[in-house]
Amino acid sequence: MTSVAEPLTRDLALRRAFSLYPTGVVALAAEVEGVPVGMAVNSFTSISLEPALVAISAARTSRTWPLLCGVPELGMSVLGHDQEQFSRRLAAREGDRFGDQPMRHAEQGALLVEGAALWLTCRPYATYDGGDHEIALYEIADVQLFDGVEPLVFHQSRYRSIVGDPPRG
Repeated sequence: MTSVAEPLTRDLALRRAFSLYPTGVVALAAEVEGVPVGMAVNSFTSISLEPALVAISAARTSRTWPLLCGVPELGMSVLGHDQEQFSRRLAAREGDRFGDQPMRHAEQGALLVEGAALWLTCRPYATYDGGDHEIALYEIADVQLFDGVEPLVFHQSRYRSIVGDPPRG
């Protein structure tokens, strides 16, 4: 006897389809009224070099995004390959998201994650309707690269690491 797979709902099929595209994991963080606030996103992309712009999208159901979208300066940290647990804490709805995670404080309130592959300090530029998400463009005020840190990757609903080529010698 053979079994017939049930057809996927449109939403489930789209979620699975979108999961086929590997993405980095970006921590968005800032101090809001003296308290660290942050969330993890994987909907992050470069937009423009002049002006220097990046885009993120946040679900309209997020309880954290309304706190972050109004800050004058937002830290965006591309998480490193060994920061999966921190990413999971940032993605959780409850609990202490930051714990003992070392953070760098920027002048206007942006928070940057120590151990990340990339730091961007950004200022709001524009927002757009994206259906069940809000699309936000940010102008990059400062950038710091950490070439020795491999990024954390999210692919097919799982965390992964990029395995580099062995050193040539």
